Amino acid sequence: MYGITSFPDTTAIPDRLTVLSAQGIPKGAEIPAAVATLVDNAFEIYTGLVEPKGVRSPVSVKEFDAIYRGEGHNAPRTPLEGMLPDARRLALFAVTIGEPVCAEIRRLFNDGDPALGYALDTIASAGAESLAAETARDFQEGLLQLDSTAPDMRVLPHSPGYCGWHVSSQGKLFEVLRPDRIGISLNASFLMQPLKSVSGVLLAAEPEVHEFDIDFTFCTDCADQGCRERIQSVSSNTRGGQ
Repeated sequence: MYGITSFPDTTAIPDRLTVLSAQGIPKGAEIPAAVATLVDNAFEIYTGLVEPKGVRSPVSVKEFDAIYRGEGHNAPRTPLEGMLPDARRLALFAVTIGEPVCAEIRRLFNDGDPALGYALDTIASAGAESLAAETARDFQEGLLQLDSTAPDMRVLPHSPGYCGWHVSSQGKLFEVLRPDRIGISLNASFLMQPLKSVSGVLLAAEPEVHEFDIDFTFCTDCADQGCRERIQSVSSNTRGGQ
């Protein structure tokens, strides 16, 4: 489906273990009672305020090339640039958990409850990523229904600001996609408001197209190399074939 999407609130509720991991508690570790209470309280606030929305629009490789080039500040070589020639379909997207959660995070920090504010911030970040992942899954399922000759086709989201794609490309992306329709704006530094929003391009291709070695100039500055987990999820994703 293209255009504006209103997600069920549950779509933006991240996994509790993911949130605890971001809090520094690995899977299987004992959770201190104080932390468990803090996270539970943050989840209660979050579920009462979240307003998930999204917008998506198809784009050709040629059209996307101008968006991708942006203001000319991309790295000389990037993974996404290498994938584009083999992309089957592309779609621009933007998703947000809404401003109320972001406003509450600011209030908690400003009013002297940084621990709860940080817990809520962690949940909000994971929730926004959950929406991006759900948008990719929905795009993938729709394409597989249209093209039964490509059962292995998989979709991953890519966003400006990551893997050599300069954040300034947000400007052209916003001009074309117009996520202001769901309340997302862009400031002079190309940061989105609400802050807990994700935008970029959904790239549909065979699993091997999504794979790349971490030998780019910017990889040495990457803190977590989360691309490895993303690539693994595509390689092992058999939705519809399980």
